[in-house]
Amino acid sequence: MAATRDRDPEPAHLSFRTFVDTLREEGDVVEINDPVDPNLEAAAITRLVCETNDKAPLFNNVIGAKDGLFRILGAPGALRTPKSQAYARIAHHVALPPSSGAGAIIEKLLDATTSAPVDPITVQSGPVKENCIEGDAIDLTKIPAPMVHQTDGGKYIGTYGMHVLKSPDGKWVNWSVNRAMVVGKRTMTGACYPPQHNWQIVNKWREIGQDAPWAFVLGAPPAAVMVSAMPIPDNVTEAEFIGTLSGEPIKLVKCDTNDLLVPANAEIVFEGTISISEQVPEGPYSEMHGVNFPGESHMMPVYTVNKITYRNNPILPMSATGRLTDETQSLGGLVTAASVMQLCRDADLPILDVSSPLVSQCTWVAIKVDGKRLRSMKTTPRELAKRFGDVVFNTKAGVPFHRLLLVGEDIDVHSDADIMWAFSTRCRPGIDEHPFEDVRGFALIPYMSHGNGNPIKGGKLVCDCLFPVEYTEGRNWVNTSFKQGYPQDIQDKVLAKWEQRGFCSLDGI
Repeated sequence: MAATRDRDPEPAHLSFRTFVDTLREEGDVVEINDPVDPNLEAAAITRLVCETNDKAPLFNNVIGAKDGLFRILGAPGALRTPKSQAYARIAHHVALPPSSGAGAIIEKLLDATTSAPVDPITVQSGPVKENCIEGDAIDLTKIPAPMVHQTDGGKYIGTYGMHVLKSPDGKWVNWSVNRAMVVGKRTMTGACYPPQHNWQIVNKWREIGQDAPWAFVLGAPPAAVMVSAMPIPDNVTEAEFIGTLSGEPIKLVKCDTNDLLVPANAEIVFEGTISISEQVPEGPYSEMHGVNFPGESHMMPVYTVNKITYRNNPILPMSATGRLTDETQSLGGLVTAASVMQLCRDADLPILDVSSPLVSQCTWVAIKVDGKRLRSMKTTPRELAKRFGDVVFNTKAGVPFHRLLLVGEDIDVHSDADIMWAFSTRCRPGIDEHPFEDVRGFALIPYMSHGNGNPIKGGKLVCDCLFPVEYTEGRNWVNTSFKQGYPQDIQDKVLAKWEQRGFCSLDGI
């Protein structure tokens, strides 16, 4: 079915439909109207898009779609070309211009943490209530849930979806992004394990002997997905933070079968429960680190779907995770970097900037150290490493990555090339690497789950990529790059005739 052109009144960050329309207007969507199989074909196209930073594919004719369920948008948060707009899709998640870089997005997220919360608005209805299926009429095995990777344990309808849960006393509402796999006619399962907030809330329901009321939002407002992926503290409501980030309230509507509130303009919402007793095998699934171990699964709770509501001609967002660059790195790396920056600022550590380098599959975080403040501290490399490691690795925000790199002021932490250069030329193996073993590890990283040692503990390092002189006197070297090794007038003269002489465009230099 061809795409409709009716626009939502909300801006792109508060409406997934407007977000898709905006990408289309910017020439960042390829509309595919010929039949595409949700069994691997749609994901294979999306995966190649992610690996080449190409336009987001919108599959308007998904084989097996019935009664409007559904179209698919691949790569909603992946990078795009040109380089000057690489983070454009993520920028639209947080109400920034498409030319905004990683640093601007991180600062926008941090600004929201210090602003007053903006309460959501509850409305009587919304586009997500335009259609519904309920009870025995639901058959998840008949809708075109994507098979994303050939070695996955099942069809994953939830690769960019948002789970909604509320504690029994109603004081904690949690929105989180976790994968979800179809199991049966009305059942699903997904990642729900400690210390995740969704597990904590399900455990509160377990304590009173009741299955947890649950909703699963597909095609949520982009700002909601961004905030749901952040390591927000316990008992903080994501809906308020979204309003703060957006500068205006998000509109919510009550589910029909429970009292949970969901975005009123979402594309699709599943309503149901998460079992406190019944579990089924979940996975394997090829996660963000690009490695799959066929046949490996883990027992996870059963999610039962009691009702599906959806808007006309809905769009399912799909993330085809793997090698660089998909949403788990582009979005996940940014929220991790923002959280680490906030932690370091709160601890009064000498930082200027933070990033999670894509080249590391976001298993590293790089911190640009303020040289002047560093020298005033009269500290040693070992003492500095301990301070950073203790502050970062002992928090939830410090779980997903295992290498913290401290770099100097001449390094652009948003440049993979700069980060690799600093690490490979300034961090002496052994002496400049400070291990942290008594901290929580990230089992999804292959060297943790399938390597040596405890899969959920340790394996972390603070890597000092600062020269010793940066602790005492300051910089005494010259970088021999084009931008730092030549006078500005020579640079300007070279660049002025670059393309005229037949060279390729230097986008973003």
